[in-house]
Amino acid sequence: MTRWLISVASDGLTTGHSIAISIPPGTSGLLALDWNVEMTGSTRSSHGLDDRRKRLLFRCWHRGTREMDLILGRFADAEIAALADDELGELERLIEVPDPDLYAALTGDRPLSVEQASPLFDRIKAFRIADHGA
Repeated sequence: MTRWLISVASDGLTTGHSIAISIPPGTSGLLALDWNVEMTGSTRSSHGLDDRRKRLLFRCWHRGTREMDLILGRFADAEIAALADDELGELERLIEVPDPDLYAALTGDRPLSVEQASPLFDRIKAFRIADHGA
């Protein structure tokens, strides 16, 4: 049994309450409090991927803006294992584009530069539209 001390401020006064919580061995207090938080993130394990693909999968999910994490991360989850070497190179170049520019191009607000445009970019854009959640 674990004891937690919780201080509650009420009208400028602090009072202490002692609460006993029974926590099953090997679990956190969050489980005991029944806090179920749905996480968003990769649904694909990097197990079985070569180092280049693992690195790209990670970078697609850790862009800096949540919108781009969801767009590129979901695409990478679905496609990373099947991408050819030249497509991996295209993806490596695309993820160097700043988030605001890439997001604007993927949403159709601004065209992507000719140097950065590729068939892979078109696939990501089509995937985003079909995914409906990104």
